[in-house]
This record gives sequence, C-alpha cells and structure tokens, in this order.
Amino acid sequence: MGMDPTPSTAPLQPAVAWRLARPGFLWVTLAGVLLGLASAAACGCGFDVGRAALTLLLALLAHAAANAWNDHHDALNGADAANPAPLSPFTGGSRVIQQGLASADDARRLALALAALVVLGGLWLALHAGGGLVLIGLAGLTLGWAYSAPPLRLMARGLGELTVALAWWLIVVGADYAERGQWSWVPAASAVPFALLVVNILLINGVPDAPYDARVAKRTLAVRLGPLGVAALYTVLALLAHGILLVLWLAQVPPSTAWWGLASGPLALAAAWLLWRHVALGRAVTALRPAIGLTIGATLVHALALAAAFAAVALQR
Repeated sequence: MGMDPTPSTAPLQPAVAWRLARPGFLWVTLAGVLLGLASAAACGCGFDVGRAALTLLLALLAHAAANAWNDHHDALNGADAANPAPLSPFTGGSRVIQQGLASADDARRLALALAALVVLGGLWLALHAGGGLVLIGLAGLTLGWAYSAPPLRLMARGLGELTVALAWWLIVVGADYAERGQWSWVPAASAVPFALLVVNILLINGVPDAPYDARVAKRTLAVRLGPLGVAALYTVLALLAHGILLVLWLAQVPPSTAWWGLASGPLALAAAWLLWRHVALGRAVTALRPAIGLTIGATLVHALALAAAFAAVALQR
C-alpha cells in the first residue's frame, strides 16, 4: 500500500487544487460537451445559452472531481509513488501528493466538494431539462467513483477503458439532453466514435505506467495486454471509430457534413504508427510523447469537427 506523504491539515492552495484537477485533460470533456450541445442545436428545438454554459461547467467539474478522486486512490495504493519518472503531464497523476504539496485526504476532500457542486447544479438543470438528466448524471458520477475506488476499482480490473468509454459517451448524450429535453438516438450514435477515441487516450497513456501499475496490482489493459497488445487494440479502435462515423454518415444519421469528423483519421493513424514503431524498436517510453499528443489531438479534432457539422445545420435554421 502507498502512504500519504503529507498528512497536513493546512488549507489546500488554489494552485495545487488546480493541478489536482489536471486541467490539460479537461479539453477532451469540453470538446465532448460542445459536440452534445451542437447536436441539440441542430434539432431546431430551441437553445438556451445559460443552460448550455451550466452544462459545460458541471461536466468540467465532474471530470476534475474524477481526476482528484483518482489521485487520492493512486496515492493510497502506491501506484503514483511507485512511478519515479512519469511521462508528465500525460501519466503518473498530477504529482502534487508525491511532491508533498497536498495530501491524499486533500484530494479526497476536493473530489467530494466538486461532486457536491455537480449534484446541486445537476438537480437544478434537471428541473428545467427533464428527469432523464438525473439518471445520466448519476450514471456518470457512479462511473467516476467506481473507476478508482474500492471495492470495484474498475481501473485495476482491466475495465477502466470501458468505464471511460461509457463516461465520455454519457457526456455527449447528457449535454444534448440538457438542451433537447429528451433522449435522441442521433447524439447517442454520433458519440460512439468519440468515446472510442477517448479510450485510446487512456490506453496509450497506460503504456508508460504499466510496469509500475503491475507492482501494485493495478491491472490495466496496458498491463494485461503488454505493448504489442496495446498497439493492436489501439489500431483497431482508431479504425473502428472512423469506420463507425463513415457508416453513420452513409446512413444519413448525422448531418451530411459529418464526414468532417474523419479529419481526425490521419492523426490517429499517425499515432498508431508511432506506437507500433515504439513496440518494434523497444524505445524508451519518452518516445511515446508525440504519439500521446497526436492521440489527444485526434480526439479533439474529431469532436470539434463533428460539432461544427451539427452547428452548421443549426445556423441554417
């Protein structure tokens, strides 16, 4: 088990809390929310800017809470402390606990405070958007808790990637529901490729951490599959994500300009090539930095391009 290096009761500094939230990864959530909001706007059933802003804020707070919660549990199980040289800022957590700037309890309190704000804001939002939003929000918070916390610890059972896929799929669906006020299969289908690309972020990020995760029985897919298996699954998911979008576009489910989302394909395939190259040459994990950057870039480009396709339809109404 890991140990909390700083059991101090001193107040958590805002700059440290910001680092615990891992703001660099929040861009993925922002892109997912924009995709959901744009799909709702395209339906022509009205658009409330204030509600959209609150939806975005709550999604970002929920993601930040999950990040702090993950840091808390990775401090307790020793996963982050076991990694002496993480590929910052992509892997190894925020590092503020390991650097003595905060305690594991600080991270827990921050996560719970942010989650409380999400619940309160979500209930208000549900009063205006519909009760179905409560179920979506509860599902999202449950996934964020179960990913890191015992007894489930889904991240340690090879289920973390599936959990992440469901969570970011819900972000798109929830953002759409908050504006549309009802369930729609269009955003539900359109969010699947985005969710698969988010999985690839977690998958490739797990490669540098795998040796240290294995030491503390955190059996992620990267630990279970090894670098070769990760490269194979990563490539399949990248191709599948863009293949699904192509099929949806041909079936005229999203707008006719939804093919814009395929712009992320070259980025994802370039990242896959770099990952395979890393595996083939047995290079140091630092060589994965460009591939991880391309993976995040592909996810953002995909979501934003598809959001632009929906927004173009909304602007024509």
